[in-house]
Amino acid sequence: MMYAGSSVMANKPAAGICVCRRGGATAAFQSLNMPFQMTNMPVVTSQYWNILYGCAEGETALDVEGLQTVRTLANNMSWLIKKIATGEGDAPVLEPRTPMNFIR
Repeated sequence: MMYAGSSVMANKPAAGICVCRRGGATAAFQSLNMPFQMTNMPVVTSQYWNILYGCAEGETALDVEGLQTVRTLANNMSWLIKKIATGEGDAPVLEPRTPMNFIR
C-alpha cells in the first residue's frame, strides 16, 4: 500500500536497501525512499547509504563496509521500533567505521 495519502503505513519505520553490480545504486536508493516520505513513514538511517555491491552470487558478503552499514541500519531500526513501542531505551552503540575501497 504505497500511494500518496495512505494511512495504512503512516508512522511505521522504513528503510530501503539496494544491492547492485555497479552504477545506479544511488538513484535506486533515492527512488526506494520517496514513497516512505509520501506516506508519513519515519525513514531509518545508517552510517552511509544502504547500498551493497557485488557481481556474482555471494559476492556482497565481501563488501565489509556495505555489511556494516546494513548492521548499523538493523540496530537503528530495532532501537526505533522499541522506542516507539515503549518510549524507553538508549540509542544504539555504533561500531568504529570500516571503509572499503573497491579500486584494487
